[in-house]
Amino acid sequence: MPKNTPDPDGDDSLGMLDDTPSSDPTDLGLLGGTAQVSVSLPTGDDDDDLVDDEVVDGEIVSDLVIDTSALADEVTVARISRDTPDIVIELPAEELPAAPEAAADGDEVIEADAEASEDVVEGELEELDEAEDADEPEIPEVTEEDAPELTHIETAVAAAKAELREAMAPPAKPAPAKKAPVKAAPEKAVPAKTAADRPSAVKPASEKSAPEKPAGDKGSVEKPAAASVVKATPASPVEENHPVNEPDLTSKRLDDLGDAARESADLLTPDRLLDPARVAKPEPEGTWSHLLYSLSGGRINIGDSRRARERKQLTARIAAPLTGTARFVPVLSRKGGVGKTTVTALLGMALADARDDRVIAVDANPDRGTLAERVVGTPAKSVRDLVRAQDGIRGFHDISALVARDETRLDVLASDSDPRVAEAFGDEGYRDVATVAAQYYSLVLTDSGTGIVHSVMTATLDLADQLVIVSGLSVDEARLASETLTWLESNGHAALARNAIVVLNQSAPGAPMVRLGELEAHFSTRARSVLRIPYDAQIAGGGAIDFARLQPETRQAARELAAALVEGLRIKAA
Repeated sequence: MPKNTPDPDGDDSLGMLDDTPSSDPTDLGLLGGTAQVSVSLPTGDDDDDLVDDEVVDGEIVSDLVIDTSALADEVTVARISRDTPDIVIELPAEELPAAPEAAADGDEVIEADAEASEDVVEGELEELDEAEDADEPEIPEVTEEDAPELTHIETAVAAAKAELREAMAPPAKPAPAKKAPVKAAPEKAVPAKTAADRPSAVKPASEKSAPEKPAGDKGSVEKPAAASVVKATPASPVEENHPVNEPDLTSKRLDDLGDAARESADLLTPDRLLDPARVAKPEPEGTWSHLLYSLSGGRINIGDSRRARERKQLTARIAAPLTGTARFVPVLSRKGGVGKTTVTALLGMALADARDDRVIAVDANPDRGTLAERVVGTPAKSVRDLVRAQDGIRGFHDISALVARDETRLDVLASDSDPRVAEAFGDEGYRDVATVAAQYYSLVLTDSGTGIVHSVMTATLDLADQLVIVSGLSVDEARLASETLTWLESNGHAALARNAIVVLNQSAPGAPMVRLGELEAHFSTRARSVLRIPYDAQIAGGGAIDFARLQPETRQAARELAAALVEGLRIKAA
Protein backbone atom coordinates (compact mmCIF):
# COMPACT_ATOMS: atom_id res chain seq x y z
CA MET A 1 0.00 0.00 0.00
CA PRO A 2 1.61 3.38 -0.95
CA LYS A 3 2.33 5.88 1.80
CA ASN A 4 0.37 9.06 2.03
CA THR A 5 3.54 11.31 1.79
CA PRO A 6 4.88 13.79 -0.79
CA ASP A 7 7.64 11.31 -1.74
CA PRO A 8 6.32 7.82 -1.09
CA ASP A 9 9.19 6.14 -2.93
CA GLY A 10 11.96 7.95 -1.09
CA ASP A 11 10.42 7.89 2.36
CA ASP A 12 11.98 5.06 4.34
CA SER A 13 10.40 5.96 7.69
CA LEU A 14 8.27 3.40 9.47
CA GLY A 15 5.76 5.87 10.85
CA MET A 16 4.56 4.99 14.29
CA LEU A 17 6.84 1.96 14.31
CA ASP A 18 9.82 4.27 14.61
CA ASP A 19 8.81 4.85 18.26
CA THR A 20 8.78 1.17 19.15
CA PRO A 21 11.86 -0.67 20.54
CA SER A 22 11.76 -3.07 17.62
CA SER A 23 10.16 -3.00 14.23
CA ASP A 24 10.16 -6.71 13.83
CA PRO A 25 6.58 -7.73 13.14
CA THR A 26 7.23 -11.02 14.77
CA ASP A 27 7.13 -9.21 18.12
CA LEU A 28 3.46 -8.68 17.47
CA GLY A 29 2.97 -12.34 16.78
CA LEU A 30 2.31 -11.76 13.09
CA LEU A 31 4.36 -13.51 10.44
CA GLY A 32 4.08 -12.44 6.92
CA GLY A 33 0.97 -10.36 7.30
CA THR A 34 -1.04 -7.97 9.38
CA ALA A 35 -4.28 -8.09 11.36
CA GLN A 36 -6.98 -5.81 10.14
CA VAL A 37 -9.71 -4.45 12.44
CA SER A 38 -12.85 -2.99 10.86
CA VAL A 39 -14.65 -0.57 13.18
CA SER A 40 -17.92 1.19 12.30
CA LEU A 41 -18.33 4.58 13.96
CA PRO A 42 -21.38 6.86 14.07
CA THR A 43 -21.50 9.51 11.40
CA GLY A 44 -21.79 12.39 13.83
CA ASP A 45 -23.20 13.79 17.03
CA ASP A 46 -26.48 14.64 15.35
CA ASP A 47 -27.33 10.99 14.61
CA ASP A 48 -30.56 10.13 16.39
CA ASP A 49 -30.57 6.46 15.54
CA LEU A 50 -27.83 5.46 17.99
CA VAL A 51 -29.27 2.01 18.51
CA ASP A 52 -28.98 1.18 14.86
CA ASP A 53 -25.40 2.55 14.92
CA GLU A 54 -24.67 0.16 17.78
CA VAL A 55 -23.92 2.91 20.30
CA VAL A 56 -25.23 1.80 23.72
CA ASP A 57 -24.80 4.03 26.80
CA GLY A 58 -21.98 5.91 25.18
CA GLU A 59 -19.97 2.78 24.27
CA ILE A 60 -19.34 1.58 20.75
CA VAL A 61 -20.35 -1.98 20.19
CA SER A 62 -18.96 -3.32 16.93
CA ASP A 63 -17.97 -6.52 15.23
CA LEU A 64 -14.32 -7.57 15.38
CA VAL A 65 -13.08 -9.35 12.30
CA ILE A 66 -9.69 -11.04 12.45
CA ASP A 67 -8.18 -12.09 9.17
CA THR A 68 -6.15 -15.22 9.85
CA SER A 69 -5.42 -15.97 6.26
CA ALA A 70 -1.87 -14.63 6.61
CA LEU A 71 -0.98 -16.58 9.73
CA ALA A 72 2.04 -18.79 9.40
CA ASP A 73 1.28 -21.89 11.40
CA GLU A 74 -0.62 -23.30 14.37
CA VAL A 75 2.13 -22.30 16.82
CA THR A 76 1.64 -18.70 15.90
CA VAL A 77 -2.12 -19.04 16.32
CA ALA A 78 -1.66 -20.47 19.81
CA ARG A 79 0.76 -17.68 20.67
CA ILE A 80 -1.73 -15.07 19.54
CA SER A 81 -4.45 -16.66 21.65
CA ARG A 82 -2.14 -16.71 24.71
CA ASP A 83 -0.43 -13.34 24.48
CA THR A 84 -3.07 -11.04 23.06
CA PRO A 85 -5.37 -9.33 25.55
CA ASP A 86 -9.04 -10.22 25.73
CA ILE A 87 -11.27 -8.12 23.56
CA VAL A 88 -14.65 -7.39 25.13
CA ILE A 89 -17.71 -7.71 22.94
CA GLU A 90 -20.99 -6.32 24.31
CA LEU A 91 -24.02 -8.06 22.88
CA PRO A 92 -27.61 -6.77 23.20
CA ALA A 93 -29.73 -8.57 25.78
CA GLU A 94 -32.25 -11.06 24.47
CA GLU A 95 -35.10 -12.80 26.20
CA LEU A 96 -34.46 -16.41 26.97
CA PRO A 97 -36.84 -18.91 25.41
CA ALA A 98 -39.88 -20.03 27.38
CA ALA A 99 -39.85 -23.01 29.72
CA PRO A 100 -39.10 -26.32 28.05
CA GLU A 101 -41.94 -28.38 26.74
CA ALA A 102 -41.35 -31.17 29.25
CA ALA A 103 -44.11 -29.80 31.47
CA ALA A 104 -46.58 -29.88 28.62
CA ASP A 105 -45.63 -33.47 27.94
CA GLY A 106 -46.16 -34.22 31.64
CA ASP A 107 -49.60 -32.60 31.53
CA GLU A 108 -50.51 -34.77 28.57
CA VAL A 109 -49.45 -37.86 30.51
CA ILE A 110 -51.54 -36.79 33.53
CA GLU A 111 -54.57 -36.10 31.35
CA ALA A 112 -54.15 -39.49 29.69
CA ASP A 113 -54.00 -41.20 33.10
CA ALA A 114 -57.06 -39.28 34.32
CA GLU A 115 -59.02 -40.24 31.21
CA ALA A 116 -58.03 -43.89 31.68
CA SER A 117 -59.17 -43.75 35.33
CA GLU A 118 -62.50 -42.20 34.32
CA ASP A 119 -63.00 -44.95 31.73
CA VAL A 120 -62.43 -47.57 34.43
CA VAL A 121 -64.91 -45.87 36.79
CA GLU A 122 -67.49 -45.54 34.03
CA GLY A 123 -67.08 -49.24 33.23
CA GLU A 124 -67.64 -50.23 36.86
CA LEU A 125 -70.71 -48.00 37.14
CA GLU A 126 -72.17 -49.50 33.97
CA GLU A 127 -71.63 -53.02 35.33
CA LEU A 128 -73.35 -51.99 38.57
CA ASP A 129 -76.32 -50.54 36.63
CA GLU A 130 -76.63 -53.72 34.51
CA ALA A 131 -76.58 -55.93 37.61
CA GLU A 132 -79.27 -53.84 39.30
CA ASP A 133 -81.45 -53.69 36.19
CA ALA A 134 -81.92 -57.49 36.41
CA ASP A 135 -84.11 -57.24 39.52
CA GLU A 136 -85.33 -53.69 39.18
CA PRO A 137 -88.68 -53.19 40.92
CA GLU A 138 -91.67 -51.76 39.17
CA ILE A 139 -91.42 -48.00 38.73
CA PRO A 140 -94.55 -46.14 39.84
CA GLU A 141 -96.22 -43.64 37.55
CA VAL A 142 -95.07 -40.05 37.74
CA THR A 143 -97.66 -37.43 38.63
CA GLU A 144 -97.50 -33.65 38.63
CA GLU A 145 -97.25 -33.65 42.41
CA ASP A 146 -94.10 -35.77 42.21
CA ALA A 147 -92.30 -33.36 39.83
CA PRO A 148 -90.56 -31.29 42.58
CA GLU A 149 -89.59 -34.49 44.39
CA LEU A 150 -88.10 -35.99 41.20
CA THR A 151 -86.09 -32.83 40.56
CA HIS A 152 -84.66 -33.09 44.07
CA ILE A 153 -83.87 -36.79 43.52
CA GLU A 154 -82.10 -36.14 40.19
CA THR A 155 -79.89 -33.53 41.83
CA ALA A 156 -79.05 -35.92 44.66
CA VAL A 157 -78.25 -38.76 42.22
CA ALA A 158 -75.91 -36.54 40.20
CA ALA A 159 -74.10 -35.49 43.36
CA ALA A 160 -73.87 -39.11 44.53
CA LYS A 161 -72.40 -40.25 41.18
CA ALA A 162 -69.81 -37.47 41.27
CA GLU A 163 -68.87 -38.42 44.81
CA LEU A 164 -68.61 -42.10 43.81
CA ARG A 165 -66.37 -41.34 40.83
CA GLU A 166 -64.14 -39.17 42.97
CA ALA A 167 -63.84 -41.89 45.61
CA MET A 168 -63.02 -44.66 43.07
CA ALA A 169 -60.60 -42.64 40.93
CA PRO A 170 -56.84 -43.19 41.70
CA PRO A 171 -54.96 -40.21 43.11
CA ALA A 172 -53.59 -37.93 40.42
CA LYS A 173 -49.83 -37.95 39.77
CA PRO A 174 -47.94 -34.85 40.83
CA ALA A 175 -47.45 -32.46 37.96
CA PRO A 176 -43.82 -31.85 36.84
CA ALA A 177 -42.13 -28.79 38.16
CA LYS A 178 -42.50 -25.75 35.97
CA LYS A 179 -39.97 -22.95 35.79
CA ALA A 180 -41.15 -19.41 35.69
CA PRO A 181 -39.90 -17.32 32.79
CA VAL A 182 -36.59 -15.62 33.68
CA LYS A 183 -35.91 -12.16 32.37
CA ALA A 184 -32.75 -12.06 30.37
CA ALA A 185 -29.84 -10.21 31.95
CA PRO A 186 -26.99 -8.49 30.05
CA GLU A 187 -24.34 -11.01 29.07
CA LYS A 188 -20.90 -10.80 30.59
CA ALA A 189 -18.01 -10.00 28.29
CA VAL A 190 -16.72 -13.06 26.53
CA PRO A 191 -13.05 -13.22 25.49
CA ALA A 192 -12.72 -13.58 21.74
CA LYS A 193 -10.05 -16.07 20.71
CA THR A 194 -10.30 -17.67 17.31
CA ALA A 195 -13.09 -18.24 14.91
CA ALA A 196 -12.57 -21.98 15.10
CA ASP A 197 -12.60 -22.15 18.89
CA ARG A 198 -15.33 -19.53 19.37
CA PRO A 199 -18.16 -20.09 16.93
CA SER A 200 -20.54 -18.40 19.33
CA ALA A 201 -19.62 -16.22 22.28
CA VAL A 202 -23.06 -16.31 23.95
CA LYS A 203 -23.96 -18.66 26.83
CA PRO A 204 -27.28 -19.12 28.66
CA ALA A 205 -27.86 -16.70 31.49
CA SER A 206 -28.28 -19.58 33.98
CA GLU A 207 -24.63 -20.61 33.40
CA LYS A 208 -23.12 -17.15 33.82
CA SER A 209 -22.33 -15.10 36.85
CA ALA A 210 -24.00 -11.87 37.88
CA PRO A 211 -23.90 -9.02 35.36
CA GLU A 212 -21.90 -5.89 35.89
CA LYS A 213 -23.17 -3.35 38.36
CA PRO A 214 -24.94 -0.40 36.85
CA ALA A 215 -23.33 2.96 37.24
CA GLY A 216 -24.18 4.80 40.41
CA ASP A 217 -25.08 1.61 42.34
CA LYS A 218 -21.75 0.65 43.90
CA GLY A 219 -23.02 -0.92 47.07
CA SER A 220 -25.29 -3.56 45.64
CA VAL A 221 -24.71 -6.46 43.31
CA GLU A 222 -27.61 -7.54 41.18
CA LYS A 223 -28.13 -11.31 41.34
CA PRO A 224 -29.59 -13.31 38.46
CA ALA A 225 -33.28 -14.09 38.73
CA ALA A 226 -33.81 -17.48 40.36
CA ALA A 227 -36.11 -19.88 38.60
CA SER A 228 -39.26 -20.36 40.69
CA VAL A 229 -40.37 -23.98 40.93
CA VAL A 230 -44.08 -24.76 41.43
CA LYS A 231 -44.59 -28.03 43.30
CA ALA A 232 -47.71 -30.02 42.44
CA THR A 233 -49.41 -32.03 45.15
CA PRO A 234 -51.53 -35.13 44.47
CA ALA A 235 -55.23 -34.46 44.17
CA SER A 236 -57.28 -35.69 47.10
CA PRO A 237 -61.06 -35.93 47.55
CA VAL A 238 -62.64 -32.83 49.00
CA GLU A 239 -64.02 -33.41 52.46
CA GLU A 240 -67.26 -31.73 53.25
CA ASN A 241 -67.44 -29.87 56.52
CA HIS A 242 -70.66 -30.99 58.19
CA PRO A 243 -71.74 -28.45 60.77
CA VAL A 244 -72.31 -30.11 64.11
CA ASN A 245 -75.07 -28.55 66.13
CA GLU A 246 -74.43 -28.06 69.78
CA PRO A 247 -76.56 -30.43 71.87
CA ASP A 248 -79.53 -28.91 73.57
CA LEU A 249 -79.15 -29.93 77.20
CA THR A 250 -82.48 -29.72 78.96
CA SER A 251 -81.59 -31.66 82.10
CA LYS A 252 -80.97 -30.04 85.45
CA ARG A 253 -77.52 -29.47 86.82
CA LEU A 254 -76.55 -30.05 90.39
CA ASP A 255 -76.16 -26.31 90.95
CA ASP A 256 -79.97 -26.25 91.12
CA LEU A 257 -79.56 -28.46 94.17
CA GLY A 258 -76.73 -26.41 95.66
CA ASP A 259 -73.70 -28.22 94.19
CA ALA A 260 -72.34 -26.39 91.15
CA ALA A 261 -69.07 -28.34 90.89
CA ARG A 262 -70.58 -31.59 89.59
CA GLU A 263 -72.97 -32.70 86.87
CA SER A 264 -75.80 -35.16 87.36
CA ALA A 265 -75.97 -38.43 85.44
CA ASP A 266 -79.00 -37.33 83.42
CA LEU A 267 -76.77 -34.91 81.49
CA LEU A 268 -75.18 -37.88 79.70
CA THR A 269 -77.82 -37.84 76.98
CA PRO A 270 -77.50 -39.30 73.45
CA ASP A 271 -77.67 -35.87 71.81
CA ARG A 272 -74.64 -34.85 73.85
CA LEU A 273 -72.48 -37.97 73.56
CA LEU A 274 -73.21 -39.37 70.10
CA ASP A 275 -71.50 -37.92 67.03
CA PRO A 276 -74.25 -36.89 64.58
CA ALA A 277 -71.95 -37.56 61.62
CA ARG A 278 -71.61 -41.23 62.58
CA VAL A 279 -75.22 -41.92 63.49
CA ALA A 280 -76.88 -43.89 60.69
CA LYS A 281 -79.74 -42.09 58.98
CA PRO A 282 -83.06 -43.92 59.15
CA GLU A 283 -84.56 -45.50 56.07
CA PRO A 284 -86.32 -42.74 54.08
CA GLU A 285 -90.08 -42.62 53.66
CA GLY A 286 -91.78 -41.77 50.40
CA THR A 287 -92.20 -43.60 47.10
CA TRP A 288 -89.30 -42.16 45.13
CA SER A 289 -86.95 -41.68 48.08
CA HIS A 290 -87.37 -45.29 49.17
CA LEU A 291 -87.07 -46.56 45.58
CA LEU A 292 -83.72 -44.79 45.14
CA TYR A 293 -82.60 -46.07 48.52
CA SER A 294 -83.48 -49.65 47.55
CA LEU A 295 -81.87 -49.52 44.09
CA SER A 296 -78.61 -48.20 45.51
CA GLY A 297 -78.47 -50.84 48.23
CA GLY A 298 -78.84 -48.23 50.96
CA ARG A 299 -75.93 -46.11 49.74
CA ILE A 300 -78.03 -43.16 48.52
CA ASN A 301 -80.29 -41.69 51.21
CA ILE A 302 -81.80 -38.35 50.23
CA GLY A 303 -84.15 -38.28 53.19
CA ASP A 304 -87.91 -38.34 53.41
CA SER A 305 -90.17 -37.06 50.68
CA ARG A 306 -92.06 -33.79 51.04
CA ARG A 307 -95.26 -35.56 52.05
CA ALA A 308 -93.45 -37.68 54.62
CA ARG A 309 -91.83 -34.59 56.13
CA GLU A 310 -95.18 -32.80 56.36
CA ARG A 311 -96.78 -35.85 57.94
CA LYS A 312 -94.04 -36.09 60.57
CA GLN A 313 -94.34 -32.40 61.33
CA LEU A 314 -98.08 -32.77 61.87
CA THR A 315 -97.47 -35.80 64.11
CA ALA A 316 -95.04 -33.76 66.18
CA ARG A 317 -97.70 -31.08 66.66
CA ILE A 318 -100.22 -33.66 67.85
CA ALA A 319 -97.71 -35.35 70.15
CA ALA A 320 -96.61 -32.13 71.85
CA PRO A 321 -96.47 -32.65 75.63
CA LEU A 322 -99.23 -31.40 77.91
CA THR A 323 -98.15 -30.60 81.45
CA GLY A 324 -100.37 -30.63 84.48
CA THR A 325 -103.54 -32.59 85.15
CA ALA A 326 -105.95 -34.25 82.71
CA ARG A 327 -107.63 -32.07 80.07
CA PHE A 328 -111.37 -32.37 79.32
CA VAL A 329 -112.66 -31.68 75.81
CA PRO A 330 -116.46 -31.90 75.25
CA VAL A 331 -117.88 -32.22 71.73
CA LEU A 332 -121.18 -30.29 71.45
CA SER A 333 -124.05 -29.97 69.05
CA ARG A 334 -127.60 -28.60 69.44
CA LYS A 335 -128.96 -30.75 66.64
CA GLY A 336 -128.76 -34.48 66.19
CA GLY A 337 -127.47 -36.13 63.04
CA VAL A 338 -124.72 -33.63 62.23
CA GLY A 339 -121.90 -36.06 63.06
CA LYS A 340 -121.04 -35.23 66.67
CA THR A 341 -120.27 -38.86 67.59
CA THR A 342 -118.30 -39.33 64.38
CA VAL A 343 -116.14 -36.26 65.08
CA THR A 344 -115.53 -37.50 68.64
CA ALA A 345 -114.33 -40.87 67.37
CA LEU A 346 -112.10 -39.40 64.66
CA LEU A 347 -110.56 -36.87 67.05
CA GLY A 348 -109.87 -39.55 69.68
CA MET A 349 -108.27 -41.91 67.12
CA ALA A 350 -106.02 -39.18 65.73
CA LEU A 351 -104.85 -38.21 69.23
CA ALA A 352 -104.27 -41.76 70.45
CA ASP A 353 -102.45 -42.77 67.26
CA ALA A 354 -99.85 -39.96 67.52
CA ARG A 355 -99.43 -39.43 71.26
CA ASP A 356 -97.60 -41.55 73.82
CA ASP A 357 -99.91 -40.81 76.73
CA ARG A 358 -103.38 -42.23 77.29
CA VAL A 359 -106.54 -40.87 75.65
CA ILE A 360 -110.12 -41.88 76.53
CA ALA A 361 -113.47 -41.02 74.94
CA VAL A 362 -116.50 -41.08 77.25
CA ASP A 363 -120.02 -41.46 75.91
CA ALA A 364 -121.94 -39.10 78.24
CA ASN A 365 -125.18 -39.17 76.31
CA PRO A 366 -128.00 -39.22 78.88
CA ASP A 367 -129.87 -41.61 76.64
CA ARG A 368 -128.56 -44.38 74.47
CA GLY A 369 -125.26 -43.38 72.81
CA THR A 370 -123.40 -45.07 69.93
CA LEU A 371 -119.83 -43.93 70.46
CA ALA A 372 -118.50 -47.37 71.44
CA GLU A 373 -120.14 -49.00 68.42
CA ARG A 374 -118.38 -46.52 66.09
CA VAL A 375 -114.98 -47.34 67.62
CA VAL A 376 -114.79 -50.97 68.78
CA GLY A 377 -118.15 -52.55 67.98
CA THR A 378 -120.15 -54.01 70.86
CA PRO A 379 -118.68 -53.05 74.29
CA ALA A 380 -118.85 -55.21 77.42
CA LYS A 381 -118.98 -52.48 80.10
CA SER A 382 -120.48 -48.99 80.42
CA VAL A 383 -120.23 -45.77 82.40
CA ARG A 384 -122.58 -47.17 85.07
CA ASP A 385 -120.22 -50.07 85.68
CA LEU A 386 -117.39 -47.63 86.27
CA VAL A 387 -119.48 -45.56 88.68
CA ARG A 388 -120.36 -48.68 90.69
CA ALA A 389 -116.75 -49.94 90.77
CA GLN A 390 -115.01 -46.64 91.45
CA ASP A 391 -114.27 -47.41 95.09
CA GLY A 392 -112.51 -50.66 94.21
CA ILE A 393 -110.22 -49.26 91.50
CA ARG A 394 -106.60 -49.40 92.68
CA GLY A 395 -104.72 -49.11 89.42
CA PHE A 396 -104.95 -48.89 85.65
CA HIS A 397 -105.42 -52.64 85.32
CA ASP A 398 -108.73 -52.24 87.16
CA ILE A 399 -110.00 -49.52 84.83
CA SER A 400 -108.69 -51.28 81.72
CA ALA A 401 -111.18 -54.07 82.42
CA LEU A 402 -114.04 -51.58 82.10
CA VAL A 403 -113.02 -49.83 78.88
CA ALA A 404 -112.63 -51.00 75.27
CA ARG A 405 -109.56 -50.20 73.13
CA ASP A 406 -109.17 -50.02 69.37
CA GLU A 407 -106.06 -50.37 67.16
CA THR A 408 -105.04 -46.74 67.69
CA ARG A 409 -104.91 -47.30 71.50
CA LEU A 410 -108.01 -45.17 72.06
CA ASP A 411 -109.96 -46.27 75.13
CA VAL A 412 -113.74 -45.91 75.00
CA LEU A 413 -116.20 -45.91 77.89
CA ALA A 414 -119.63 -46.73 76.48
CA SER A 415 -122.98 -45.39 77.61
CA ASP A 416 -125.53 -47.65 79.25
CA SER A 417 -127.36 -49.70 76.64
CA ASP A 418 -129.73 -51.57 78.97
CA PRO A 419 -133.31 -50.65 77.91
CA ARG A 420 -134.68 -51.60 81.34
CA VAL A 421 -132.85 -48.70 83.01
CA ALA A 422 -135.30 -45.85 83.53
CA GLU A 423 -132.94 -43.35 85.18
CA ALA A 424 -130.78 -41.31 82.82
CA PHE A 425 -127.08 -40.81 83.29
CA GLY A 426 -126.80 -37.50 85.17
CA ASP A 427 -124.47 -34.81 86.43
CA GLU A 428 -123.27 -36.67 89.53
CA GLY A 429 -122.44 -39.84 87.60
CA TYR A 430 -120.40 -37.84 85.07
CA ARG A 431 -118.35 -36.19 87.82
CA ASP A 432 -117.56 -39.62 89.33
CA VAL A 433 -116.37 -40.87 85.94
CA ALA A 434 -114.32 -37.74 85.40
CA THR A 435 -112.62 -38.14 88.79
CA VAL A 436 -111.48 -41.68 87.99
CA ALA A 437 -110.48 -40.89 84.40
CA ALA A 438 -108.36 -37.91 85.46
CA GLN A 439 -106.10 -40.23 87.48
CA TYR A 440 -105.09 -42.43 84.53
CA TYR A 441 -105.58 -40.37 81.36
CA SER A 442 -104.09 -37.15 79.97
CA LEU A 443 -106.94 -36.34 77.59
CA VAL A 444 -110.64 -37.03 78.21
CA LEU A 445 -113.01 -36.51 75.27
CA THR A 446 -116.72 -36.31 75.98
CA ASP A 447 -119.52 -37.09 73.55
CA SER A 448 -122.10 -34.95 75.32
CA GLY A 449 -125.23 -36.02 73.49
CA THR A 450 -127.79 -33.99 71.59
CA GLY A 451 -128.59 -30.52 72.88
CA ILE A 452 -126.91 -28.39 75.50
CA VAL A 453 -129.59 -28.32 78.16
CA HIS A 454 -129.71 -31.71 79.81
CA SER A 455 -128.65 -33.46 83.02
CA VAL A 456 -124.95 -33.89 82.11
CA MET A 457 -124.20 -30.50 80.47
CA THR A 458 -123.57 -28.52 83.67
CA ALA A 459 -120.74 -30.80 84.86
CA THR A 460 -119.42 -31.12 81.30
CA LEU A 461 -118.97 -27.36 80.86
CA ASP A 462 -117.62 -26.87 84.38
CA LEU A 463 -114.75 -29.29 83.75
CA ALA A 464 -114.13 -28.32 80.11
CA ASP A 465 -110.74 -26.98 79.00
CA GLN A 466 -111.57 -26.75 75.29
CA LEU A 467 -114.79 -27.04 73.27
CA VAL A 468 -115.41 -28.62 69.86
CA ILE A 469 -118.68 -27.56 68.20
CA VAL A 470 -119.96 -29.59 65.24
CA SER A 471 -122.05 -28.13 62.41
CA GLY A 472 -123.56 -29.75 59.34
CA LEU A 473 -123.46 -28.26 55.85
CA SER A 474 -126.97 -26.90 55.69
CA VAL A 475 -128.56 -23.60 56.57
CA ASP A 476 -130.43 -24.78 59.68
CA GLU A 477 -127.48 -26.78 61.02
CA ALA A 478 -125.15 -23.80 60.59
CA ARG A 479 -127.60 -21.52 62.41
CA LEU A 480 -127.90 -23.94 65.35
CA ALA A 481 -124.12 -24.13 65.67
CA SER A 482 -123.87 -20.35 65.71
CA GLU A 483 -126.67 -20.18 68.30
CA THR A 484 -124.68 -22.62 70.45
CA LEU A 485 -121.84 -20.09 70.60
CA THR A 486 -124.34 -17.40 71.50
CA TRP A 487 -125.79 -19.53 74.31
CA LEU A 488 -122.30 -20.17 75.72
CA GLU A 489 -121.48 -16.46 75.67
CA SER A 490 -124.74 -15.67 77.43
CA ASN A 491 -124.35 -18.30 80.18
CA GLY A 492 -120.92 -17.54 81.56
CA HIS A 493 -118.78 -19.48 79.10
CA ALA A 494 -117.63 -16.70 76.78
CA ALA A 495 -113.96 -17.70 77.07
CA LEU A 496 -114.76 -21.26 76.01
CA ALA A 497 -116.77 -19.92 73.05
CA ARG A 498 -113.95 -17.66 71.85
CA ASN A 499 -111.38 -20.50 72.03
CA ALA A 500 -113.71 -23.15 70.57
CA ILE A 501 -113.02 -25.16 67.41
CA VAL A 502 -115.88 -25.31 64.89
CA VAL A 503 -115.97 -28.44 62.71
CA LEU A 504 -117.92 -28.39 59.44
CA ASN A 505 -118.81 -32.03 58.87
CA GLN A 506 -119.99 -33.21 55.44
CA SER A 507 -122.15 -36.27 55.92
CA ALA A 508 -123.54 -36.53 52.36
CA PRO A 509 -121.64 -37.23 49.13
CA GLY A 510 -121.25 -34.71 46.35
CA ALA A 511 -120.83 -30.97 46.46
CA PRO A 512 -122.61 -29.23 49.37
CA MET A 513 -125.48 -26.83 48.71
CA VAL A 514 -124.04 -24.10 50.95
CA ARG A 515 -121.03 -21.94 50.28
CA LEU A 516 -118.25 -23.26 52.46
CA GLY A 517 -116.30 -20.03 52.18
CA GLU A 518 -119.17 -18.05 53.71
CA LEU A 519 -119.54 -20.53 56.56
CA GLU A 520 -115.84 -20.41 57.34
CA ALA A 521 -115.84 -16.61 57.22
CA HIS A 522 -118.77 -16.43 59.65
CA PHE A 523 -117.43 -18.85 62.25
CA SER A 524 -113.94 -17.37 62.04
CA THR A 525 -115.33 -14.22 63.63
CA ARG A 526 -116.68 -16.16 66.60
CA ALA A 527 -114.29 -19.07 67.27
CA ARG A 528 -110.55 -19.67 67.25
CA SER A 529 -110.42 -22.27 64.45
CA VAL A 530 -112.70 -23.57 61.70
CA LEU A 531 -111.97 -26.99 60.15
CA ARG A 532 -113.77 -29.28 57.72
CA ILE A 533 -114.24 -33.06 57.67
CA PRO A 534 -114.94 -34.36 54.14
CA TYR A 535 -117.37 -37.08 53.23
CA ASP A 536 -116.13 -40.66 53.65
CA ALA A 537 -118.08 -43.72 52.57
CA GLN A 538 -116.76 -45.82 55.46
CA ILE A 539 -118.10 -43.32 57.98
CA ALA A 540 -121.42 -42.99 56.18
CA GLY A 541 -121.96 -46.75 56.49
CA GLY A 542 -122.52 -46.44 60.27
CA GLY A 543 -120.24 -49.29 61.37
CA ALA A 544 -117.02 -49.29 63.33
CA ILE A 545 -114.47 -46.87 61.96
CA ASP A 546 -111.09 -48.26 60.89
CA PHE A 547 -108.77 -45.27 61.11
CA ALA A 548 -106.11 -46.79 58.87
CA ARG A 549 -108.63 -47.50 56.08
CA LEU A 550 -110.12 -44.04 55.92
CA GLN A 551 -109.66 -41.90 52.85
CA PRO A 552 -106.37 -39.95 53.06
CA GLU A 553 -108.27 -36.65 53.03
CA THR A 554 -110.47 -37.75 55.94
CA ARG A 555 -107.53 -39.01 57.99
CA GLN A 556 -105.58 -35.81 57.27
CA ALA A 557 -108.53 -33.65 58.37
CA ALA A 558 -108.84 -35.61 61.64
CA ARG A 559 -105.13 -35.17 62.33
CA GLU A 560 -105.30 -31.43 61.67
CA LEU A 561 -108.21 -31.22 64.10
CA ALA A 562 -106.14 -33.03 66.72
CA ALA A 563 -103.18 -30.71 66.15
CA ALA A 564 -105.36 -27.62 66.49
CA LEU A 565 -106.81 -29.00 69.74
CA VAL A 566 -103.38 -29.68 71.30
CA GLU A 567 -102.10 -26.26 70.28
CA GLY A 568 -105.12 -24.61 71.90
CA LEU A 569 -104.60 -26.54 75.12
CA ARG A 570 -100.92 -25.59 75.21
CA ILE A 571 -101.74 -21.92 74.63
CA LYS A 572 -104.21 -21.97 77.49
CA ALA A 573 -101.69 -23.63 79.80
CA ALA A 574 -99.06 -21.04 78.93
